[in-house]
Amino acid sequence: MDLQFSRRLALLMLWDIAATFLAYFLASVLTGLLDEVFATHEIYFVLGAAVVVNLLTFLLFRLYNSLWEYASIDDALRIVLAVGIGTLVTAVILWMLGEWVPIRVYFVSMFLMVFFVGGARMLFRLVRRKKHSFAKVRQNEERPRTLIIGAGETGSLAIDRMSSKDPNMPGEPIVAVDDNPAKRGKRIHGVRVMGSSDDILDLVDRFDIEQIVVAIPSASINQRKRIYAICTQTECSLRTLPNVRELRVDEINDVALREVDVADLLGREEVVLNTRLVCGYISGKTVLVTGGGGSIGSELCRQMCAVAPDRIVVFDMYENDAYLLKNEIMRDYDDVDCIVEIGNVCDVDRLGEVFKKYHPAVVFHAAAHKHVPLMEMCPREAIQNNVFGTLNTVMLANEFDVDRFIFISTDKAVNPTSVMGATKRMGEMIIQHFAQKSNTVFAAVRFGNVLGSNGSVIPVFKKQIANGGPVTVTHPDIERFFMTIPEASRLVIQAGGMAHGGEIFILDMGEPVKIVDLAKSLITLSGLRVDEDIKIEFTGLRPGEKMYEELLMDEEETLPTKMRGIMISTGKSVGFGEVETKLIALQQALDLEDKAALVALEDAVPTYTVTANDGASPVGKED
Repeated sequence: MDLQFSRRLALLMLWDIAATFLAYFLASVLTGLLDEVFATHEIYFVLGAAVVVNLLTFLLFRLYNSLWEYASIDDALRIVLAVGIGTLVTAVILWMLGEWVPIRVYFVSMFLMVFFVGGARMLFRLVRRKKHSFAKVRQNEERPRTLIIGAGETGSLAIDRMSSKDPNMPGEPIVAVDDNPAKRGKRIHGVRVMGSSDDILDLVDRFDIEQIVVAIPSASINQRKRIYAICTQTECSLRTLPNVRELRVDEINDVALREVDVADLLGREEVVLNTRLVCGYISGKTVLVTGGGGSIGSELCRQMCAVAPDRIVVFDMYENDAYLLKNEIMRDYDDVDCIVEIGNVCDVDRLGEVFKKYHPAVVFHAAAHKHVPLMEMCPREAIQNNVFGTLNTVMLANEFDVDRFIFISTDKAVNPTSVMGATKRMGEMIIQHFAQKSNTVFAAVRFGNVLGSNGSVIPVFKKQIANGGPVTVTHPDIERFFMTIPEASRLVIQAGGMAHGGEIFILDMGEPVKIVDLAKSLITLSGLRVDEDIKIEFTGLRPGEKMYEELLMDEEETLPTKMRGIMISTGKSVGFGEVETKLIALQQALDLEDKAALVALEDAVPTYTVTANDGASPVGKED
């Protein structure tokens, strides 16, 4: 628990104890019954009982958890209700124990308690206002003229803290809008709600707005998409902030505005980790994550920490990212033991040492070569790492009786046109092959592109924009499925909890997004104009690159699961002998030239179509 929050809790409880004694004493004085009530030592038993009842009642009504810096009428009513019930329960208990206190004393003490308890909490609000009025703001700091979208609790917080010159909320609140007609014309902390989201463009011109703050966490996906589309038509900087109701009490003072990013514009509903589903197979267990320092692997580690595994073993051949991840987990989760082991999944002896040393109960296999154009140029490396690295990890999981093994696959494994996609499809076959004969639960999870992963198109676009352009897109019609890295990781972990063996889970990726639209959004979010400040150039499809991605092969359909966003493929698994024959042919092809390796891969994966390698330069990982 945060030290500042603990100190605040202790002070409030001590004050409530003192307030109880003071309220009954003053009530006795005001009713003229001081000598009568305080005549015997039994009054101290009475006051002790009142203190215990009040503290329990206040805990029940969450008077020690509320954000008193932002107290409202609802909070005041809750105080009145808690004090009233506490007084009534005290009176009933004492009456049952035969302790007599005049009703007038209970009645007056109740009003005094409301004053004492409520006053102490409202004091937090006054202190905060004073603190932000006299500190933390630089003399010459520019505060952009700001329009706030949303007049609810989150919008109110933004306006209040901007008005208090909070450095985490830079801006001068000028005007607000809200699509609820009942809120229009009202004022929030002195700022008038002057229309709906349809009036944004007019109000930006009318009031010389420089910054727009989006404070509508409860809005639907379509509402957010529409509002962001309006905002990007302006030249204002665009910012947002988290949902206040989703924050812990001790986090509220640290809430800061952040820039709107591409994930916001895509408008996907974020998936919440179902801890009840995943606790059973992760909590208290040792979990091995291959490729643990990468984009997906590292986020899997972070998300798992929420359900308290005993140990996370990060296995990666790149030491820097793995080391930084370990430090992050040790800093944020003192109950999770994080260990880094450096090695390559192609080195079966080194991998075997890790399995023997830690005996993991769960394995997430995220290690893979994912760069599509580079793998077209180095097909044998792709086969070695993505096929036989996976085979090594699977065989050791089977040998060491791992409970669950989750293989991270990709939509590029569906009717693949790239070496990378074909090798990942072969990985799926290996998983289903071993699932038929092993006590370990083997399953695969297939999904599309993740926003901001290492080497992906988003960082490439951002760098191109920072350099003044042009932004390069392969084709004006190319589309991809996208989800955020945390969302993909949570769904992978949850799919692992539903696995019984042999499934290929498919994540709901939503609607595909045109890459050119993604580029335009990033340019606009950077405060620049498409084709005026930053040009977009089309360079042609790269080796192995598809125009459109798929999540299902022709013979596949999906079955729903109990978890929203996760489906199961109905595709048939490949038989024992067939998979082993394919692996023997691929192993032999590793000693041959690249062309022979491609032929062997095409034979192993019937849905794979070899594309011509025209020697195009590999700019970035296919997204």
